[in-house]
Formats: sequence, structure tokens, C-alpha cells
Amino acid sequence: MTGVLIFQGATGDTDNDAVTGSDSKPVAAHASTVKLRNADDGTGASLARRDAERFSMLGMTWTDPNARITGRVEVRTRSLTTGKWSPWLRLDGDSGQGENGAARGGTEPAWVGPSDGVGARVVSNGQTSAGLPAGLRLDMVDPGSGGTSVVEPAAFVVEETGTPATTPSESDPQSDVSPDPQGTADQPSTEPPVSASPSLSATPTEPGTPSASPSATATPTPTPTPTPTDTGPAAPPSTMPRPPITSRAGWGADESISPEEPDYLPGGRIKAVVVHHTAESNTYTCAQAPAVVRGIYAYHVRQLGWKDVGYNFLVDKCGTVYEGRKGGVDRPVQGAHAYGFNTETVGISVLGTYTDTAPPQAALLSVARIAAWKLGQYGVNPAGTTTLTAGDAGTNYFRKSWAKGAQLPFPVIHGHRDGYNTQCPGDAFYTQLATIRTLAAGPVTGLTVKSLTGTGFSGGKHYTRAGVTVNWSATTPAVLIKRYELLVDGKPVATTAGTATSAKATLATGTHTVAVRATHLSGKTSTSASATVIAETKAPSFTTKPALSLRSGTVNTAAVPVKLSWKATDSAALREVRLVSPLAKTYGPATTSATHTAKSAAATAWKLTAYDYAGNAASASVSATPVILQESSATKSGTWTARSSSSYLGGKSYSSASKNASLTWTFTGRSAAWVVSRAATSGQAYIYVDGAKVATVDLKSSATKYREALWTKTWASSAKHTVKVVVAGTSGRPTVTTDGLVYLK
Repeated sequence: MTGVLIFQGATGDTDNDAVTGSDSKPVAAHASTVKLRNADDGTGASLARRDAERFSMLGMTWTDPNARITGRVEVRTRSLTTGKWSPWLRLDGDSGQGENGAARGGTEPAWVGPSDGVGARVVSNGQTSAGLPAGLRLDMVDPGSGGTSVVEPAAFVVEETGTPATTPSESDPQSDVSPDPQGTADQPSTEPPVSASPSLSATPTEPGTPSASPSATATPTPTPTPTPTDTGPAAPPSTMPRPPITSRAGWGADESISPEEPDYLPGGRIKAVVVHHTAESNTYTCAQAPAVVRGIYAYHVRQLGWKDVGYNFLVDKCGTVYEGRKGGVDRPVQGAHAYGFNTETVGISVLGTYTDTAPPQAALLSVARIAAWKLGQYGVNPAGTTTLTAGDAGTNYFRKSWAKGAQLPFPVIHGHRDGYNTQCPGDAFYTQLATIRTLAAGPVTGLTVKSLTGTGFSGGKHYTRAGVTVNWSATTPAVLIKRYELLVDGKPVATTAGTATSAKATLATGTHTVAVRATHLSGKTSTSASATVIAETKAPSFTTKPALSLRSGTVNTAAVPVKLSWKATDSAALREVRLVSPLAKTYGPATTSATHTAKSAAATAWKLTAYDYAGNAASASVSATPVILQESSATKSGTWTARSSSSYLGGKSYSSASKNASLTWTFTGRSAAWVVSRAATSGQAYIYVDGAKVATVDLKSSATKYREALWTKTWASSAKHTVKVVVAGTSGRPTVTTDGLVYLK
């Protein structure tokens, strides 16, 4: 089966016109084969565990290239590193690619990592009287070192056939019996190690170790990709840029094993892209990927007898793109990757198995870029549909069948399973094909204005004095974005590269809409939701200037209770009011007063600054000095008794139980507060201001209190005033105790 992988980001040469790796040397691959032993009834075959020459990739092949195994094919290998045998690994029963003139049929190859032992078993599903195809053998490939390290073994749970089947477990007593007529399928072999295939006489060597056999170690002469003859199709320009591509020389292709000239699509144009996965290990490193590509190449050419590797392009999980079948990456080379539909399609395969886990974003992106570039050569919309002509009768994974010559609709970018009965490119990968189409075709998705720097935000609107920096993001990778434009009132005012994430603008006074427009490499555009931005330069104002007044509370010489009042407004949107001295506080736009304390006998300036959401500001202040007038400074009338205690203001107070006894203070100020001591037996007093009675104050309190400002009075401006306190002579509790008077000047 064939497939595609998707990776996050592209790797390789930054020059889009470059095909990298042209200076690399070819790497010779080596193969060995061994025949399987057939069961007497023809429904099974096996290979007992045995030693083998070093290999890293293997597959099952058979004589008739048109035959297909409908049963279960499983292999197990012994790690060259640990010496341990792997669990059974199920192989896809049919490569499903359809190379004309193939020498043998075979499964998809599987990368198992460096190994030196092998075993196999094959069981027919019993649904055909023909049983298993003739000439079953195991083909093992060592792709050579080529300066790269080996790949980790595959996960041994792969199941890639179109027809679901149950894989026998290690504990199944029947799992090793029926395929092996001698009953030794899972026993160590007494036969000699598997020998090299006559078609590949080279002897495998350890990486970096010269071989004693000249025929095996001679470095193949670099053979350039054949240049099409004058009758070959032209390489049309594309509407999309070409991504970096590692050339065949770059991954070490031994061109001597595939000397045939390439074939080109009969119609000279590509109508669709078929996406595959290779059913390989997902644990390989990026540096090891070229060896995996060489292994697939050697298996397709030397073991199945194909003229070249089946895929047009291969992609590793890190996003590196590899040139597949020779003939020119920019030409419509006919591959062998989609049986019945090779003559109108290009095949892209991602290295790995993606049945349960989707490919990395880097791989997806590279698949999309290759697909967009190739389709752009022929004006085909990656997000569209196309009609393909079936080169043969067939049935796909979804059990849809057709006759040879049928005209069938396909998505332009589709999975191998859409045209063949295979799980390829895996369930998890197949669900990502819509993402690949969008990446390739555009427009840019997920475009969002994230923030506007230099503005304030309130009530769904942004405010600025003039300048604004718009910050955005998009889910489409930057490599697929041609440019961004910052739009103000629908018109572009700034243009950036596709890698940018912000732009600046200066706005005229007034209300504006701000948005971002992205242009995909395909030319399609998308525009973000707009934001409303109001540019204004008018500062807030204090419609009520700051004012300070005395308030009730406990009085100390260092802390006299005061109230600061104000009212600020703004023509657009008031953001906050900040008290900047004598201390720092911040208040919301609806707040118009705050309580504080001030030191007595000290002039204090209270400064406020109002800010709007655009950043405009205005300040105002008020200054005042709290003054404490002791009781002893008052003009007395009647009987008053002096009391001493540290609890009293200044250590002393006056107390009187005589009705109509009074104390009078005269001062110049704009606010005053009478300070008293209170208890449960305290009585009432009358307050006269400038000769007029203004209040009756009851000093009674369930809890004893000292130095309490109980009554306050504030005027609009500073002036000379007289405050007189008269004992009311309350029945049963006539006593009044005073600590003095406080005023603001």
C-alpha cells in the first residue's frame, strides 16, 4: 500500500528552486531471499526462525505480479543490537501499485531496523479455492549505511489490508501450527543462514566497513536523473512555489539498478494527487530517513522487478521531501503507486504508519506544499474534485466497485484507499486530508486579530490617541502565506511579509474599523473580523474639582480622618482616576470619593490624575491642613471638669454634667469635626454653628470610645466660623466629655 505523511514545517534548502543533495554519492543496497515452505493443503506457508544476513527492511513476494494474498502475512525478526526476537508483525498483503512489467507480486515492505534473524508465516483466509500464490519467498534488504544511522524497528501492530482480520496472539496455540507442515514454524532453524539473492550478489557489510567483495562495495557511478527526450512533456511553470526537495542523489539512489528511461503521463498533465503512507516505523530519526527511502527503492526495483521506486515523492516525519521516481520533479512522471489510476495522478508517500496516530504537522505541511506546486503546474484546484478513468476494474476500501474504463469522481487530493482496497494512508492520516487540501488551496485559515497594542479597550471598542500596533495570528503556516495587509476602514495602510505577526498604523481622529487581510500563495484571500478603534486626543476633565473634608472616625495627631471627593468625565470613555500624592491609589471611572487620613498641623497636597482609554490625561489637586483645637482653647460657660488620660486627645479632656454648660471655638476653615469620648452613660449635646442650632448629638455608646469625631460640618469655601457645644442635661446620663475640635484650613 502506499501513502503520504504530513510534517510540521519544511526542511531543506531555503531556495524554492533548489533540489538538494546533488553532491551526495550513491549507496549500494543488498538483498537476500529465502523461500517459504508450503502446507500440504496449499492454504498456508511458513519459514522457521533462522539466522540471516544483515537487513533492515523486508517484504513477502510471490511469482505472479497480478496475484494477491487475501489472508494473513506475518513476520518476526531478531534485533542485531539486542539479539531479541520481535513480536509478529503483520504485512499489508498487496503493494497495490500496479507497475507494468513487474517481475513479482509482493506486500508492502516493512522497516524493522538492523536485524540478523527472521521467521514468517502465511495463512489463506479460506475464501478462495486458489489458496496462496505460488513462489512465496521472504525478501530482505539492507539499504547500506550511506553516512546515516539505522532506523528503530517498526511497531508490531500494523494492519494495512483492506479486509479486516484478526492477528493471532503469541499465546494462541493455533497460531504457529497450520502454516508449517513440519510443525517447526516457530523453532530455531537448523538450516544454514539465508543466502543472498542471485539477483543481488553483494554481501552486506557493517556501516563504514569496506567489503572484501569488489562487486559488493564498488561505489556506483553517479547516474543523473534521465533528461526527457525532445518528445517528452514540458515542465510547465506553477502558480505555486516549489518547496525544497532532496534529490535522488541526495538520498543516495543507486541509479545503476534502474537504468530504464522514465514514463510520463499519457495526457501530459496531472489531474490528482494520491496520498499514501509507507507502513514503516514511526520511530526513525530525520537523519535515518534516507536509508528508509533507499530500502523502499531497492525493494521495489530489485525484489518486485519494477523499473523504479513507485512513488513520485516521499516525505519523512520531519517534513523533508525526497525525489521519488526519476524523470524530473517538475515533469508529469508516471509512477506506480495507485493501481488503475497511475496514468493521471502523482503519488506522495509519508514514511511511517498512521493508522492510529496522524503524521506530524511538518509532514502534513510538506505534503500540502508538494501537492500545491504540482497541481499548480496544471491549473488544478487542490480543494476541488476531478474525474479519473479507471485503467482496470477494481474495488476500494469502502467496497465501491467499478469496471475498467469507468469515469469516477475523486477529490483532487485523495487517499490511496479511495481507489484501492487498502487501509492506506491509515485512519488517522485519512482524516487529515481535508487539512492538506485547505493548506494547499487556501485561503489562510484561523486569521484572528489577537490584540491592539497602544489602545485601551472598553465596551467592545478600542481607544487610542493616534498610533496603534495590530497583532494577529493564523493557523495556516507562514510558508504558505504570501502577504498580510493591515486594513483601516477597508483600505490597506500597511503590507507585510507572510511571516509577520504585527503592523503599525496612525489613525486620524474619529471612529475606524481595523482588520487584517491575508493572501495565500494561491492568491486566495481571507480577512479577520474587524475591531472598532476610536482615535481621540481630548483629555478628561474634572467637572467637580477635588475637595477635602473631615469625616467621622478616630482622631490622632498623626491621622485625622478625611474624605477626598471629585468627579471626572471624558468625551469618549473614562478609564480611571489615580491618586498620585500624598499616596498612590487607583479608582474606577464611577468612583467619586475615597476616605483617607491626614497628619495634623501639616499642609498636604492631594493630587488626582484622570485617564481615558485613549491614554489622554488631566490632573487636579487640593491642599489642606488639619488643625486640632484642644478643649482648653475653647471659651467656657458653666461647670467643666478637666480629666487626664493617655486615651484622650493630647492626654486631657473636659467633662460636664451641668445643663447648658458650653464650649465655643472660633476658627477660619472649610470643614470642622467635634471630637468626644463616649460611653453607655454619656448624654446629649446641642451644636450651634455661627449662632444657629444645627444638630443634637447623642454621645451614648455601648462600647467606650475615645477621640471620636462624631459630628462634622463642611462648607463650600474657607471662612471664619464659630462652633458652640451646649450640654443638653439628658436625664439619667447628663455627662458630656469632649476632646476638642478639628478643622481644615
